[in-house]
Amino acid sequence: MKIRDDYTCPLEIVHDIIKGKWKTIILYQLKDGSRGLSELEREIEGITQKMLLEQLRELTEFGLVEKKSYDGYPLRVEYSLTERRGRKMIEAITIMQMIGVDYMLEKGMTDALLNKGILSGEEIERLMTEQGYKNV
Repeated sequence: MKIRDDYTCPLEIVHDIIKGKWKTIILYQLKDGSRGLSELEREIEGITQKMLLEQLRELTEFGLVEKKSYDGYPLRVEYSLTERRGRKMIEAITIMQMIGVDYMLEKGMTDALLNKGILSGEEIERLMTEQGYKNV
């Protein structure tokens, strides 16, 4: 993907960098440390290897992810967040994640939060109480 030559604001650039179904999910998977390609593919339900490689390449081009290759057989490659942009983006993605959690709690969609390990039962209970949602 190419960055356009003309923008009216920096937010347009960021939107172009992270737009798409997978980029924020890939970045979020890297928040706790480096991951290999097969590990990312297993962790991100529904993504194909071809799409994962394409998205990682773009995230690398834009300076959010770095790729490190190791010598030896089999060839090993790991991806991690860059300190300069990748870590900053995680702060924004974490806020977006919490907005999604809030919406899911409001709509009673707690099973998905539990099944994916996003929140524990106790955390769901606490947030629902704090935010005044009724258990659905």
